[in-house]
Amino acid sequence: MKNIHTSGKRKSAIARAVVKQGTGIVRLNSVPIDLVEPRMSRLKLMEPLILAGDVAGKVNIDVSVIGGGISSQAEASRLAIAKALLVYTKNDKLREVFLNYDRNLLVADVRRKEPSKPNRHGQARSKVQKSYR
Repeated sequence: MKNIHTSGKRKSAIARAVVKQGTGIVRLNSVPIDLVEPRMSRLKLMEPLILAGDVAGKVNIDVSVIGGGISSQAEASRLAIAKALLVYTKNDKLREVFLNYDRNLLVADVRRKEPSKPNRHGQARSKVQKSYR
């Protein structure tokens, strides 16, 4: 079976996943998924693997992720893993399972930070305080 390459994005984090036949080893930036910290990020990364069931035990997944913060990297990686498992299985039932659980497993969240405006103290919508006394 050929290797499958997919990608996922969240804010400025970009994750690339490679799926190949194997024994169920999942690595994030060459670190086994069981050692990923913080725990919430690890649980987020495990969601598509748990939902996929026995399919996840038959493949090795290598994810490389750059940019963004911890949470964004976890969500980008989760998206890449889910898309890769879907392409690997070619299964519409798995697609339904992913979409019913969380639509963001298959569809990227396109929200970005609003650009800051001049004279606004670095925030997009904060105003300069004024006093009339």
